[in-house]
Amino acid sequence: VQLVESGGGLVQPGGSLRLSCAASGFTFSRYGMSWYRQAPGKERELVASISSLGVSTNYADSVKGRFTISRDNPKNTMYLQMNSLKPEDTAVYYCNSKIISKDYWGKGTLVTVSS
Repeated sequence: VQLVESGGGLVQPGGSLRLSCAASGFTFSRYGMSWYRQAPGKERELVASISSLGVSTNYADSVKGRFTISRDNPKNTMYLQMNSLKPEDTAVYYCNSKIISKDYWGKGTLVTVSS
């Protein structure tokens, strides 16, 4: 199983970014996927999750209405569209999949929201 995040960077408050997670080594369309983030000095937290076929999504209260999770199963890729970014969104963002009760993680991509 391999999960590779991309799309992070430096953005001004109010700006947008789209993160991608490229998955390989498993049947992507069979499993739910999630985005987590970890800010400096804080615990890793769940940002958003999406069901295997993309029918069901869930969001942390802190990102509802600003972030959108989606997936493209033929491309084995998950996305996180982040709009109206705030400084408190600064964190390393991780892609996650739980397969047969085991968690798999990418290495993360850094998002910095600062003027």
